[in-house]
Amino acid sequence: MISKDHIFLERTFADQEEVFQFLADKTEELAITDSSAAVLEALKIRESEGTTGMMDGFAIPHAKSAAITKPSIIITTFTEGIYWDSLDGELIFYAIALFIPDGEAGTTHLQLLSKIARMLMKQEFKEAFKAAKTPEDLNELLTNYLDGE
Repeated sequence: MISKDHIFLERTFADQEEVFQFLADKTEELAITDSSAAVLEALKIRESEGTTGMMDGFAIPHAKSAAITKPSIIITTFTEGIYWDSLDGELIFYAIALFIPDGEAGTTHLQLLSKIARMLMKQEFKEAFKAAKTPEDLNELLTNYLDGE
């Protein structure tokens, strides 16, 4: 579901729209979907239902779509904060994006979202995430936490 090839560090974006476009494009490049346009639309629809901007600089954008062929996570960190209408009003510096096929929307999606939300309530996880310097470090951190939850 996650690999070091799904982790993009220190990227610069002007706004949330650019982040969503980047994520959608990556889902096609990584063979998570055959339609980045469908994924982009799914990200926007989900965001319109309520913010995915959490607290402490983290966002969990997510998309469910028939165009998504395998459940996946893409992580992106930003060089500058992005306005995201976050729960604490702060800028977002880290996105942990979830991409779920329609057929798994009720199970995989909710379980994964719940696990990541619980991880983001743990100060030691957030500190380790922010301190990670390589895709390999983040991949190991998330894999360990997801397997341990």
